[in-house]
Amino acid sequence: MAPLSSVHRSRRTASLPALSSLLLAATLAACGGGGGDPAPAPAPVQPPPPVAALPGSYADPITYSGAAMASLASAQEGAATVQARISLDGRPFDYTATAGHLTAADLTTGQAAASFFYVAYTAGTLPAAQRPVTFFFNGGPGSASVWLHLGGFAPRRLATSFPATTPPPSAMQLVDNQETLLDHSDLVFVDAVGTGYSQAIAPRTNAQFWGVDQDAAAFRDFVRRYLAVNNRQASPLYLFGESYGGPRAAVLASLLESAGVRVAGVMLQSPAMNYNANCGVFNPGQLSCEGYLPSYAAVSAYHQNGSLPTDFTSVLQRVREFAAGPYRSEVAAFLANGAPPSEATLTQLSAYTGLPVQTWRQDFSMVPGAYRARFQPGQVIGRYDARVRAPSGSALAAEGDPSMTLVGGAVVGTIRNYLESELRYTAKTPYLSSNNVLNQWVFTHDGKPVPDTIPDLAAAMTLNPALKVIAMGGYHDLATPFYQTELDLARLGAGAAVQVRNYDSGHMSYLDDRVRRLQKADLRAFYNSVSVAQ
Repeated sequence: MAPLSSVHRSRRTASLPALSSLLLAATLAACGGGGGDPAPAPAPVQPPPPVAALPGSYADPITYSGAAMASLASAQEGAATVQARISLDGRPFDYTATAGHLTAADLTTGQAAASFFYVAYTAGTLPAAQRPVTFFFNGGPGSASVWLHLGGFAPRRLATSFPATTPPPSAMQLVDNQETLLDHSDLVFVDAVGTGYSQAIAPRTNAQFWGVDQDAAAFRDFVRRYLAVNNRQASPLYLFGESYGGPRAAVLASLLESAGVRVAGVMLQSPAMNYNANCGVFNPGQLSCEGYLPSYAAVSAYHQNGSLPTDFTSVLQRVREFAAGPYRSEVAAFLANGAPPSEATLTQLSAYTGLPVQTWRQDFSMVPGAYRARFQPGQVIGRYDARVRAPSGSALAAEGDPSMTLVGGAVVGTIRNYLESELRYTAKTPYLSSNNVLNQWVFTHDGKPVPDTIPDLAAAMTLNPALKVIAMGGYHDLATPFYQTELDLARLGAGAAVQVRNYDSGHMSYLDDRVRRLQKADLRAFYNSVSVAQ
């Protein structure tokens, strides 16, 4: 998943939408029969061999834990490796899938620090110097990378029919992913320490990696190890981070460049680059919510029409200009000394967002949770994708975000079976899709109580002037609003090699079939533009 933490006036927080209720218990039973007597019997029908007996399989003997004080006694590297094929654009496409662990050693001491679980997909015959490798990670903090893995750009994905709220006729199935990025780059999906099957190695503990700087340093050391083991030091290197994975990617890019590892490109999916500027994350009631106004307008427009109007691009630009103009100046005075907003501004807010003037008068810097609660009384609209709504009290609304309930159980419930049945990796312990680490996460970074990672991205781009960035967001994301991302990245300067692409979707825009095709095209162009510039 890509959950975003809510930090209120300190670097700690105590709440994250629980995902444990989304876990699906799955069992598989098989029966085999034999021949009869007295007539001659055919040979017995043998049950399929256990995964551990299949070629390339790996039965992991280690017991993993996501507990704060947990650690592994020693480092062990093992993996399942299988040859696979999908149909891509009507033609067979062969690739190799590797699922297992590599050990990240501390850059300074050389001591084994963490055992990272990863799934890598490799294909093609290009020399390493020409074949890119892209590292993917979700955020949280505390989320494994299952969402990007099974929902986005791997060669196999769950068919979700998102954002339709009508239950599909059958359980969601894994299908060949026509939008996989494997035809452009090798793909490595990595789980943070304390999630999936990733764990600290003694004398380190999991909790020692639960912080902005500690986490990014461990990812740096994993990337270094993966490149060395697979002789990929010459490959063009990309980082793909979602939500909190966005700031992780920025810090990681800077750390890699400082360690002499060149980064060709950084892909940011609905990132939370600067917690200090997001009024829904840090100090609600004390920060301007201007970054959310275009998202409120998109939500209002969508639910009035069932889709965005044809002139929405121009409408959106007017909302941006309004947010950066009258709203910004008046909300600054309102937050500083309680100065009331003008009637003209309140009227414009009402027109753009669908909420009454009086509501805006009472709550001029409205946080996204308040907007969701007020927008359609009796309905719960999604936080991660506000296109999805459900009646209050319904099963879809029971967890507080129908857009997550719609797909969460299927994604979380599928990963272990996929690892076992298709990738032939088995573990003794459950796959930890989400770990509530926020109470123990050290959000401090670069002298601030919560991270602002734009300076880290700027540092990486200074160390490597050829580094390019693409940021992708959803109009209907009420967790990491697309306009706030635009404001954050604008601090890099007009000449920075940064592209921004926004879509008629939500936080995990790739779950939408139509939008995922658009993203594939944009990412293909991004890969091509970077390769030309190198």
